[in-house]
Amino acid sequence: MTIRVAVADDQAMVREAFTILLGAHPDIEVVATAENGTQAVARARELTPDVIVMDIRMPDMDGIEATRRITSLPGTPPKILILTTFNLDEYVYEALRAGASGFLLKNASGVQLAEAVRVLARGEALLAPEITRRLIAEFSRVSPSAKSPTGVRIEALTNRETEVLVHVAQGLSNAEIARTLVVAEETVKTHFGRILRKLQLRDRTQAAIFAYETGLVTPGRATPAHAAGPFHLT
Repeated sequence: MTIRVAVADDQAMVREAFTILLGAHPDIEVVATAENGTQAVARARELTPDVIVMDIRMPDMDGIEATRRITSLPGTPPKILILTTFNLDEYVYEALRAGASGFLLKNASGVQLAEAVRVLARGEALLAPEITRRLIAEFSRVSPSAKSPTGVRIEALTNRETEVLVHVAQGLSNAEIARTLVVAEETVKTHFGRILRKLQLRDRTQAAIFAYETGLVTPGRATPAHAAGPFHLT
């Protein structure tokens, strides 16, 4: 199936370049562009694209607020892929808190951009490798006194579901979690589906944020030693 994409950026040349780069792939169609956050929200309502490639810094309404409004739309809102030249902690953190499912720097190649769109369209989540450690540090900075999770939401999880959630927050893929827990990959997918339903979370990015903010995972053990590549939550 063709992935329907909208591109939101205040620079016309950037919008045109992204449209050309993405349009070169037969499985991706750019159905709309927007020059600010207000237009991006309107395009999301009118056209319901699968993925919106969103700049952070835009006039009228920035990408973070636009992301917050789009991900709050009824039904199945578009996935948001944030692109920015600013590798700054507060942007990473706030964009993900607002509901973005992916974050990529603008120096990524056209191939990387297209693959990021495909990842989000599949319902997965992605962070650029340059951002992973900075993101972990930001969780530590903004929640230095996170308490152990004792609320009803965490208590609703089984011990195995809690294990799966910890590994998701550490950046392991379903296949890696399956190997670690010595279970089938389909079993991991089933556990994670239950986690999302019980905690009322949208996707793996939200699940990872929840694990950090509740203290279930601490930044000191957030990145497994083998994770040398992209923090690709698959």
